[in-house]
Amino acid sequence: MEASPIITLTDLEDLAAERLDPHWREYFAGGAGSERTLRENVAAFSRYRLRQRVLCGIESVSTATTVLGQELAFPLLVAPTAYMRRAHEDGEEGMARAAATVGAGMCLSTFATTSAAAITAVAPNLPRFLQVYVYRDRGVTREIIDMAIDAGFSGLFLTVDLPVVGSRDRERRIAWEFPEDDLPMVVFAKERGLDAHGTVPVDPALDWNYLEQLCESVTVPIVVKGVLEVEDAVLAAEHGAAGVVVSNHGGRQLDAVSPTIEALGAIAEAVGDRVEVLFDGGIRRGTDIALALALGARAVLAGRAPLWGLAAGGEAGARTVLELLRDELATALHLMGCASVGDVGPQNVTRIGAA
Repeated sequence: MEASPIITLTDLEDLAAERLDPHWREYFAGGAGSERTLRENVAAFSRYRLRQRVLCGIESVSTATTVLGQELAFPLLVAPTAYMRRAHEDGEEGMARAAATVGAGMCLSTFATTSAAAITAVAPNLPRFLQVYVYRDRGVTREIIDMAIDAGFSGLFLTVDLPVVGSRDRERRIAWEFPEDDLPMVVFAKERGLDAHGTVPVDPALDWNYLEQLCESVTVPIVVKGVLEVEDAVLAAEHGAAGVVVSNHGGRQLDAVSPTIEALGAIAEAVGDRVEVLFDGGIRRGTDIALALALGARAVLAGRAPLWGLAAGGEAGARTVLELLRDELATALHLMGCASVGDVGPQNVTRIGAA
């Protein structure tokens, strides 16, 4: 880490931009199309206001919660982000150690640069989950799932918003190509006769029947990741999901869809009493987490923010970002008059222009 103090995520993001390979910087930072949704994921937070309360008699606050029965010291999972070793040599293992130290959880990408077993080895007490892309060959998908469950992973996050890869202008401009040399799960798939991500072996015709079959065939809970509409959240609950992630894939799939913070409230109201509602998209400050909690999220996922920390300073940089988010959340809770994350709700937030 640099000698100058790291006060905000922006300090680390600027440093990460300097240290990343230019092509990989564009890959990690980019979104789909003209990147309207990518920008709106962040900008939409400014349309909400937290309510500050006073004289609440709170000595200290707790940021602890649970996700799918797993205890977290604060309500954040590191989002599944591919190719972390291309951001820094510490890779997913460094990120896992950072998350475990701070008390966050982690969701490992199918396109990780390390294996599920390796994550368990370096961070055995980390609440850990596997993000699942479903290959056309369902048998290969099942082998990957079984490896994660055997390694002690506590749940699966089934990504459903990538039947095809979105139109990503930045990737086309830099002629970005999928790397194959350091991706254990991709190598595993290739050994079984599948092409790599360059030709996207993900099943484009995935449907609700698969979700139901998966829920019935594994011993861990399933979360549906990539839900933006109430109708789909209801269907996820009806087909056996234990949770949903309100997500637009970080603005990387269909441009011009809703920013996730604007989709969250209606989904939480519709299914929050049936499944755990999680959230991702645009998390940059602890106050962003507080807003998501107030609108109905049980916890949030953050992808780019911890990744910038990793790129800037390896495991220590990732830990710094997670600590910043945790501490800012704790401060926000105290000023909102909430002794715990469980106290946060609709009474703590207003929207600009709302009646």
